[in-house]
Amino acid sequence: MSTIALPRNVRNTVPLLREPALLVPLVGAGVLTYLAILPLFMLFVGSFQVEVAPREFALTLQNYKAAYTSEYTYSTFKNSVIFAAGSAGLTFLLGTILAWLVERTNTPLRTIFIPIAVVPLILPGVLESIAWIFLLSPKFGYINVALMYLFGLESAPFNIFSLPGMIWAHSVGQVPLAFLMMVAAFKSMDPSLEESAMMSGASTWQTLRRITLRLLMPACGSVLLILFVRTLESFETPALIGIPARIYVYTSEIYLAFNEFPPNYGRGAALAVGLLLLSAAGVWLYTRSTREGKRFQTVTGKAFRPRQFDLGPWRWVGFGFLMTYFLIVVLLPFLVMLWASFLPFFATPSWDALSKLSFENYQYLYGFRPFWRAMQNSILLALMTATAAMVLTSLVAWIVYKSRLPGSWMLDFLAFVPITVPGIVLGMALILLYVAFPIPIYGTIWVLLIAYVTRYIPYGMRSASGSILQIHSELEEAAAASGASWWETFRRVTLPLLRPGFAAGWIYICIVSFREFSTSVLLATGESQVLSILLFSMFEQGQVTVVAAIGILMILTLLTIVAVFYKLSGRVGIQA
Repeated sequence: MSTIALPRNVRNTVPLLREPALLVPLVGAGVLTYLAILPLFMLFVGSFQVEVAPREFALTLQNYKAAYTSEYTYSTFKNSVIFAAGSAGLTFLLGTILAWLVERTNTPLRTIFIPIAVVPLILPGVLESIAWIFLLSPKFGYINVALMYLFGLESAPFNIFSLPGMIWAHSVGQVPLAFLMMVAAFKSMDPSLEESAMMSGASTWQTLRRITLRLLMPACGSVLLILFVRTLESFETPALIGIPARIYVYTSEIYLAFNEFPPNYGRGAALAVGLLLLSAAGVWLYTRSTREGKRFQTVTGKAFRPRQFDLGPWRWVGFGFLMTYFLIVVLLPFLVMLWASFLPFFATPSWDALSKLSFENYQYLYGFRPFWRAMQNSILLALMTATAAMVLTSLVAWIVYKSRLPGSWMLDFLAFVPITVPGIVLGMALILLYVAFPIPIYGTIWVLLIAYVTRYIPYGMRSASGSILQIHSELEEAAAASGASWWETFRRVTLPLLRPGFAAGWIYICIVSFREFSTSVLLATGESQVLSILLFSMFEQGQVTVVAAIGILMILTLLTIVAVFYKLSGRVGIQA
């Protein structure tokens, strides 16, 4: 690709360090190194240190011995692998079935389920786990109570406080990711091979099993790997369901090490390094599988339309599956949160409970200052994170894909590194960084902003790079030839053309930043508390109905932010 041609008089007369187009890569590399590499370096160093006196440290292997030779080492590893593998498998199964029914079959009313399938993405992970505790708790879960009443059971048939319960609660929240990835895979398939199989006498199920699924093997492997990594680094479900059930995984062990008195940073760092290596190995396998997927390519420049399978009478079974998914996975958790938010205390649905419905919890929150402080912090962080991450990644994407500067690929690598870092590991790394370098931002909203931007840079980079590759270099060259500086060209030509990808990335990062929990749990303090942490602490204190009210307000606030941005972006020509 060609690069912007600077005017000859500028190239000959302006010193190297005064040309913004040449400074930007240096600044970008510095910022990405500070965000992505320095915290991991401090985490690695901190895992070999023990504090022998105030702010005096000695090198030791004791942290790794304590972390990996205890009686809990094997059970923690086993629980982590079972939790990640089970959740990845269940999520993939549900997401793939949904994607196939919606995209490749004649299931009735399938198109209305496309937006419905991604609705759980709006529900924060903390609320997802709390909702399933409300539904499947062996003591008061609505589903258990109803089944015990209907069938005369003496004990609850389901127990959310178990490893299968953890797998279920986490899986249903991750289905939208698997659904979106598999929909893209089904859309991009050339139907000619499937049509050949059908013409040769193969049935719908034989074609699906012997042709479709085999062509999707690279996509399936990639989706399973990324789901495995995301589950391995998750903390909401292990914290809310696993810790009370005494089922510990790596993320919960790191959290417990941090909450010892005094905090055991060394052991926590050693555990974090192990989790980081597992996560990095999964991401490496994911990137390798996507590269090797070229052997299975069937899409060419020839136009095609994916074939729809005629399920015959089975289409109503497919419709029943979609409806069941909607009722159980999408509607039920929201309804139970809504119901609980109007109760003075947790109670199962009944005529007596119906008479107790009120706005008491919402009135309480109106005068509850920590709630408003957390709401302000969460909104501010979501807006600033989305904006900062997209501006930074737009600049980096331009350098990587539009310039011919030597070594620009390193920026792409640095921007991708944080995707291997679990949120709780990043929190631990930043604690060690700002303990070693006494920059006065620990305990403030600014350290959370750094953590959020660092964590979501890879997602912004994917969104920005996809859009910038579609911009022809002639437009930028024409602006430069007309005398525009690099910055004027980038601001007045490149950025407006980047608006669709910029808006899509901004909305996604805003959503995930607003609901962020695993990074915040180690970094948030009283003044920098965010809504997800407030939910967690109040749920631990037993204020479950107030938690439900906060959850409903979180969902409404998030929907409002996205709707307002989408409306404003539409007025200036952005199509998210």
